[in-house]
Amino acid sequence: MTATPGGAPKKRGRPARTDTADGPGARARILAAARAEFAGRGYDKASIRAIARGADVDPALVHHYFGPKEKIFAAAIETDFAPALATPGVLQQGGRDTVGERMTRFILGVWEDPVTREPLLAIVRSAVANETAAAVFRDLVTSRLMARIAGELDVPDPRLRSELAAAQLVGVAMLRYVIKVEPLASADIERVVALVAPAVQHHLAGPGQGSGPR
Repeated sequence: MTATPGGAPKKRGRPARTDTADGPGARARILAAARAEFAGRGYDKASIRAIARGADVDPALVHHYFGPKEKIFAAAIETDFAPALATPGVLQQGGRDTVGERMTRFILGVWEDPVTREPLLAIVRSAVANETAAAVFRDLVTSRLMARIAGELDVPDPRLRSELAAAQLVGVAMLRYVIKVEPLASADIERVVALVAPAVQHHLAGPGQGSGPR
């Protein structure tokens, strides 16, 4: 404990409510400010103080709700990555013969939409530039997405197959939306889906490798 000007001891820990903008909605404001800070400045240049300023709270409150910077980054990108986390549900919506097209169309559809594309671009840029950010993103992808996709497959080596399918789609997304390599960047999305889906289909439910999605 430390002494206040009046001599009374002051407890360490969570900042006093009167010293911050704590209250209903404070956590949501911090998360929104963090998403904006990471999107605008990347992981390396983002700071807890800047996030606190954006949320109009004391920096100690950011630490109270989320902990160190990598933890608030994880919370922020989970929110931004949420559309892609619906992929396992897409795999359940049809049979084995169309699983590759469904996954390809869904994932590339998330990237095609400017509303969902911009946050994903910010995540990728941070992950490429910083190993801590990359580790946080990698953990989210493996634990929250790939493991769930593998759980929907009735094939040998489902985790490996799901990761190979994801690698195919991530490669296309990187070249089309991040690096913008032509002619892929300007190609009609339906043509891209038609060309990529068979490879994804092979990875997820190749001939003689089981029955595909359960």
